[in-house]
Amino acid sequence: MSAAGSGGLGPRDLLLVAIICVAWALNFLTSALALQEIPPFLFTAVRLAILAVLLGAFLKRPAQGQWPLLLAVAVCNGVLHFGLSFWSLHVAGNLSSPAIVMQSYVPMAALLAWWWLGERFAWRTATAIAISFAGVLVIGFDPMVLQAPASLLLMLVSALFLAAGTVLMRRLSGLDMFSQQGWTAVIGLLPLLAISAWLEPGGFEALREATWIGWGGAAYSAIGSSLIGHGLYYVLVQKHPVAQVTPWLLLAPVGAVLLGVVFYGDEPGPQLWIGGAMVLGGVLLIALRALARSRELPEARDI
Repeated sequence: MSAAGSGGLGPRDLLLVAIICVAWALNFLTSALALQEIPPFLFTAVRLAILAVLLGAFLKRPAQGQWPLLLAVAVCNGVLHFGLSFWSLHVAGNLSSPAIVMQSYVPMAALLAWWWLGERFAWRTATAIAISFAGVLVIGFDPMVLQAPASLLLMLVSALFLAAGTVLMRRLSGLDMFSQQGWTAVIGLLPLLAISAWLEPGGFEALREATWIGWGGAAYSAIGSSLIGHGLYYVLVQKHPVAQVTPWLLLAPVGAVLLGVVFYGDEPGPQLWIGGAMVLGGVLLIALRALARSRELPEARDI
């Protein structure tokens, strides 16, 4: 980590955080509207097709021996995480519960890193993980969520694949974020089209009949959420430790909940508010513990 990254986020960095959070929160709203016209896996394929076109010229070849790892990351993140998360959003009928439950990938990633990579965490992080998962259980009893319980399960499985992809990405080398996004789009496109043809009969006809809402939602998801949102995130983590940026990004699901209440007709009950606070609170504690550990490392190891 550079000396510039040793301090807190400055005003310009906080402005970038605000743009990222707004971009990601809006993605829930625009995608939910688009999914009323385009089925989830086909919607994901359209999103990745747009990314593949935009990023194809910027792709870098992965290092020797990294292709299997890159394929695994693309399948976990591009195919299974995105496909299942959009399916969950389509089934849910609300923005609030998918936006919050998706954050459970953070404690899942901590557990997978412990299992796969041997990373250890103290009792405080273990408590935060337990609080997050308990919050998901509380959310499951909210009347709004009980109207479509399958959505909760789909998002949990989606979060698990995102957690797996996140842990696997730590072993990728020589690829920047845009190359990773581009390869994810290129690799994931055909599997998503195949899954859509299998599970979503009539999907391609729906795509032909989609209005600007469906196509605009897919374009925004690719450009606004991926290119702008993740691109600015990449800028921030080049200057600051990831653990220093992560707590601020919890404003994104909060923004999605507010958009759901104001524009999508969400009516969250006490269980969702309490469970959501537990999930996000647990994620925040995990991020703060990671930040504290990074500051405890000697400067020579603080990369």
